[in-house]
Amino acid sequence: MAVVTRLALLASISLGALSAPALAQTTGAPQAASGDEGKEIVIIGTRRTDRSVTDSASPIDVIGATELQQAPQVNMLDIVRSLVPSFYVPQNTISDASTFVRSPSLRGLGADQILIMVNSKRYNRSALVSVYTGADTALSFGSQGADIANIPAIAIKNLQVLRDGATAQYGSDAIGGVINYQLRDDAGLELQGIYGQTYRGDGRNKQVSGNVGFKLGSRGFVNLSAEWFDNGETSRGAQRALAVVLAQTNPAVASSIPNADRGKPAQIWGSSPANGYKIFLNSAYELTDSAKLYLAFNYAHSEANQSFNYRSPISAPTPLAVDIGNGTAATRSPGRNGSFAPIFLTPCPANNATCPAGGFVNDTNTFSFASRYPGGFTPRFIGKVDQAWGNAGIKGSAESGLTYDLSATFARNSLDLSMTGSLSASYGPQSQSNFNFGKLIQSETNLNADFTYPVEVGFASPVTFSLGSEYRREQYEKTVGDLQSYGAGPYAVQPLYNLVSPGVYAPALNASGTQIVATQSPAASGYGGTSPTFAGASSQVGYGFYAGAEADVTKALTMGIATRFENYSSFGSALVGKFNFLYRVNDVVSLRGTVGTGFHAPSPGQNNTQIVTTNFLGGNQVQTGTYPTTSNIAQFYGASPLKPERSTNFGAGIVLKPADRLSVTIDGYSIKVRNRIGISQNFTVTQANLTALPALSVVGLNGVVNYFTNGFNTSTDGVDVVTNYRTDLAGGPLALTLAYNYNMSRVTQFNPLVIGPAQIDLVRNIAPKHRLNASANWQIDNFSINARANYFGSWSNALEYAGQRFGAKVVADLDVSYTFREHYTLTVGANNLFNTYPDRIAPSASNPIYALTGALADGQIYPRSGGPFGMNGGFWYARLRVKY
Repeated sequence: MAVVTRLALLASISLGALSAPALAQTTGAPQAASGDEGKEIVIIGTRRTDRSVTDSASPIDVIGATELQQAPQVNMLDIVRSLVPSFYVPQNTISDASTFVRSPSLRGLGADQILIMVNSKRYNRSALVSVYTGADTALSFGSQGADIANIPAIAIKNLQVLRDGATAQYGSDAIGGVINYQLRDDAGLELQGIYGQTYRGDGRNKQVSGNVGFKLGSRGFVNLSAEWFDNGETSRGAQRALAVVLAQTNPAVASSIPNADRGKPAQIWGSSPANGYKIFLNSAYELTDSAKLYLAFNYAHSEANQSFNYRSPISAPTPLAVDIGNGTAATRSPGRNGSFAPIFLTPCPANNATCPAGGFVNDTNTFSFASRYPGGFTPRFIGKVDQAWGNAGIKGSAESGLTYDLSATFARNSLDLSMTGSLSASYGPQSQSNFNFGKLIQSETNLNADFTYPVEVGFASPVTFSLGSEYRREQYEKTVGDLQSYGAGPYAVQPLYNLVSPGVYAPALNASGTQIVATQSPAASGYGGTSPTFAGASSQVGYGFYAGAEADVTKALTMGIATRFENYSSFGSALVGKFNFLYRVNDVVSLRGTVGTGFHAPSPGQNNTQIVTTNFLGGNQVQTGTYPTTSNIAQFYGASPLKPERSTNFGAGIVLKPADRLSVTIDGYSIKVRNRIGISQNFTVTQANLTALPALSVVGLNGVVNYFTNGFNTSTDGVDVVTNYRTDLAGGPLALTLAYNYNMSRVTQFNPLVIGPAQIDLVRNIAPKHRLNASANWQIDNFSINARANYFGSWSNALEYAGQRFGAKVVADLDVSYTFREHYTLTVGANNLFNTYPDRIAPSASNPIYALTGALADGQIYPRSGGPFGMNGGFWYARLRVKY
């Protein structure tokens, strides 16, 4: 609440200076394509105010509001993926909390190696640190990046993507580039409504958004955007083989199998249902002709409900036929979930030497969770995200040319996690069914002072000197969950004893002569809450100073240099630099290049994350604990403090402007990152480990432990090609864009305790190396037609589908708009017009396809991440836009 209170105070102070509004009017007719391709003024990647896309020494994409709003996707992550070829984000199905906060990648680098800015001010991190061990988070495994899904598309004036390392200019996290959202500052009223669904009839998406802008006399404005959305569930899997067997062999419980009442599989592979709203305010007021007060504010809330893995109460009574891909007949015998093992309820009698305290009598007085879940159970994982971000400041200029910008940013992001329809097995009949796991909270405070000053030194332009400083404070907080969500109950470990005569017991032995010890997993089935041991807040304070200079040395040569020093309370200091240039060979050809160093400071979240979740390793349910490096558990297995990631990047490109309406940019890049932060290998907990460190009981015997560590280096090389052409067709403007990206990432050095062969392969192959977007927009009278073809090269996932390469695909989008009565525009369209799906999972010994269902044992048909474009198939929609 403290952050929200400060944001509200900023709003009241800033808006208190604003005068009465006047509503301006604009029409909703389609905008004609500009003939000055590449002339958009950019404000990212430079401190100058006279740079355009094709005059920039660094490669920059500028995506306008029209393109953003024409995209049929309702999530900003998916919108950017459809427009920027080097931007990758998976669908994430059954990916723990990573389903609620998806981590993207730019140029093959992680989510926290991309700096997100709004109005050129740093946007805060999400509260989620990506620790899910599947390939869904492979390129951002262990990262803690910003969640741009909290930004409504209707609030954006344009999106500027700096495809170049920029740590020396903007600080930590800008290793892979910068994505800067410029908020709308226009006057008028705009309303939009969207309804759509997949070709299969599910995934119904509804969205209502609006924008209203007011002029404050001739000196200021207020612009407010809001969006409400409700996204339906999709299902692209098959029924689990054991659920089919259960229904066939025991029809009486068939109706109690999860989702049977909805006619869906017990376990849902697809998009999770979600709903929420997003608000963005942008405002400014000129106090004088040379001083402006500004304020921006964002608040968002969303809730998603995710299917987890189905827990079967039975094993296969007879082996089931499977296809293992080699033509040989084969069978598999999947087993019941461990939660349905019998729990012995009779404790050893008090003060009995032959049956000691903590032991249990091996008799018929047992409990089974089949009495609660006769058809098995599929936990539902619920995530609630709340986001608040506010920035206020004052900027202006002096007659000498000095400019200043003084600002403060406060932000808070929280993720509240809970689960329904589950159990905490070690508590037996006293187990809850619903659990609260606690909240993850990320809070940030940024104070910035930025100055520029032009100096004439005899060059073709003044030298623009820049100087500034930044203070940053981050805090990561975890609140305590329900006791049963993390605790080990009275039935976690049960040494069994047989009654051999009245009052006399003997250990119950297995066939090898060892005492039988029945065990049940601690914590909730599916996820673990935060215990008091790991709850609390951890903070990190950093400050930085930067300096730079840019100038047109001659009319043909532009050069820039920057350096930055930052110091952090957690690890010390870093010094980085950058140099770039643009050389205009003639009016048609320009050459540009850049070299720089950068770093990513480990966040308090990465230094203090503790999560216990249920993973399936080798087909078995295993409690997996990820612990902070400062914990005694992580240090027991050899953890050491995290160091910053450091990078070196090189770029070289050519800019071609053969005609006023045609531009081509070709930019190659090479990014080397050292000391990348990852998560260690899994360490299996033994009885000796439990004896030496009782805190491991949260994970339990045969559970696994891992932790954050610096463990590998990567090298990323690639090329971006962007072509824009504007012309006329049949009396209407036609805009053509072709954007291509080739990207190759590889691990060059690694610690085998941190990263294994499958993870190394994921870095290289999980994202397609080749991506191409080709788009056309044609406007004729009141009609507008948009067509886009998205090419995704082949890819593979050695972690989950070893030996299979998923083929290249082309996904087409098409929409047609008609504007009537000036202010109303109706659009009908299709995303994935031809209903393209990723390749099906191929049968193999490690991924057998069950004849009973035509799917894996867990119901998968398509790769769980959805691949580079998702597995929902075709989606049609209609949109009505009203603009005044």
